[in-house]
Amino acid sequence: MDTQFIRNFSIVAHIDHGKSTLADQLLLKSGAITQREFKEQILDDLSIERDRGITVKARTVAINYTFEGQEYELNLIDTPGHVDFHYEVSRSLAACEGALLLVDAFQGVQAQTVANAYAAIEVDLSIIPVVNKIDLPVTRIDEVLEEIETVLGLEPDDALMISARDGIGVDEVFEAIINRVPPPQGKSDAPLQALVFDSKYDSFRGVMTYVRIMEGTIEKGQRIKFMREGTTYDVLDIGQFRPEMRVCDRLGPGQVGYILTGIKDLGQVHVGDTVTDARQPAEKSLPGYQLPQQMVFAGLYPTDSSDFEKLRDSLQKLSLNDSSFSYMAETSDALGFGFRCGFLGLLHMEIIQQRLEREADVDLIQTAPNVTYELLLRNGETKKIDNPQEVPDAGSIQEFREPIARVNFILPTTGIGPIMQLAADRRGTYISTEYLGTNRALMIYELPLAEVIYDMHDKLKSATRGYGTLDYDVIGFRAADLVKVDVLVKGNRVDALSTIMHRADAERRGRNLVKRLKKEISKHQFEIAIQAAIGGKVIARETISALRKNVTAKCYGGDITRKRKLWAKQREGKKRMRQFGQVEIPQKAFLSVLEAGEDQ
Repeated sequence: MDTQFIRNFSIVAHIDHGKSTLADQLLLKSGAITQREFKEQILDDLSIERDRGITVKARTVAINYTFEGQEYELNLIDTPGHVDFHYEVSRSLAACEGALLLVDAFQGVQAQTVANAYAAIEVDLSIIPVVNKIDLPVTRIDEVLEEIETVLGLEPDDALMISARDGIGVDEVFEAIINRVPPPQGKSDAPLQALVFDSKYDSFRGVMTYVRIMEGTIEKGQRIKFMREGTTYDVLDIGQFRPEMRVCDRLGPGQVGYILTGIKDLGQVHVGDTVTDARQPAEKSLPGYQLPQQMVFAGLYPTDSSDFEKLRDSLQKLSLNDSSFSYMAETSDALGFGFRCGFLGLLHMEIIQQRLEREADVDLIQTAPNVTYELLLRNGETKKIDNPQEVPDAGSIQEFREPIARVNFILPTTGIGPIMQLAADRRGTYISTEYLGTNRALMIYELPLAEVIYDMHDKLKSATRGYGTLDYDVIGFRAADLVKVDVLVKGNRVDALSTIMHRADAERRGRNLVKRLKKEISKHQFEIAIQAAIGGKVIARETISALRKNVTAKCYGGDITRKRKLWAKQREGKKRMRQFGQVEIPQKAFLSVLEAGEDQ
């Protein structure tokens, strides 16, 4: 197809502003699906997406739409809205020329609306503002249009008014895409350059590679080369998503689709790589993507140690479909062999764990998550650590640095006081306040990342009655008075329960932690001491008493020496159990480290 009749666009917005609903309507109105096939969230094909009602993975679909007698091919990419999946959004935008920026007609411009708008502006996309949910009984359309102008710098007169749920204004959306999104640039006779923007593993057909053709054409049977690894393969199959997989003979400039080459080695395909013709290769590869920076790290261990290899294979396949998390093997004295995994946030971590348990059928134990810290050692060396077990002795550390995030809060003006108190309690540094209208404000703070990712979102919602939103960006590391707190159970250090925290909070959180562990660990036949310690100094202790059994219950009268013998035997048994008995620590106990900071 001629490139002037192709449009590539993405739908971006804050959480729950109607991206997937609009995508459903575009498919229905264009005839890509029939009314009988129509269902909500048709592009959210992961079971976890449908269960939770959120988009986790960006999905692409090709739509044919006839406008003024001319047929156009519209390539749509539906994207997630949560801050943890912003990397998915940035990858999608790199494969487009335009973006529909959805704004809720009542909630208005939110934190992720701003972040996604700036991401689209950075890659020079044509942005079409769309005010959704105009059918709500209560709307603030005039104020929302003013926010679009003042906060985003977009022309309010260009905004479209739609209701994705009822299909109102969808035809105008098609018209705006065709008239306002520029066609892709590229020549069909140029050397092939195709951007790999996603991939997926199929157990029957190997790796399925999703590509956007920038220059040249790709055909079935063609010999292609992945420029990063330098490997060559024959194209066995080629096609597009409409929305189901549909085979075609070739893909030209500007088109989006998938290719199958029979690759079984998962390490051969990389997101951001360039595919070219093996016989007439392009001179240079495409810029690709900036590598994602994992912010949260946690250990994942199989409940059954024999599932270790199964977990490794599952992680490898999942990393192909989601390149924004990392993993490497590690061992723990308490949990055995497992993997240290890096994630973009807590929701991302939760989604990955649930996908592993559902798709790979592996039961997992997850350790408490922590962020990456930076250490300046006395020998002048700078070291980054993502596991508290790696922290050296305090005597060898000259400076302990924590990651700092620049946090944008968008909230009602009535919530300014509670948020200032919340930020102050979490060692935040105030930067500025900007009023977006009579009732809404944008507040900017610099906060330690560890204080942001754990429960800041929940606390924000509570403080603002559900109307506040936040977006954050890590800006660097800053020195702080941090300490490593170890947990000792029955005198033995449990490495998986170690955590890093600020010294001022250590004693309070240490007490809360041992109290929670006391509730989680069941009684044994011997007394168990649970201690929190900084180095060799114990800062908190709780004791789980032994199970009591009345061994003299069957002694009716008789000489007291008989009872004394039974008591002596019981004491010997308890002494032996104290020496050799093992304490069973349940899965829930490993997450007590998180909850320990909540109790004031």
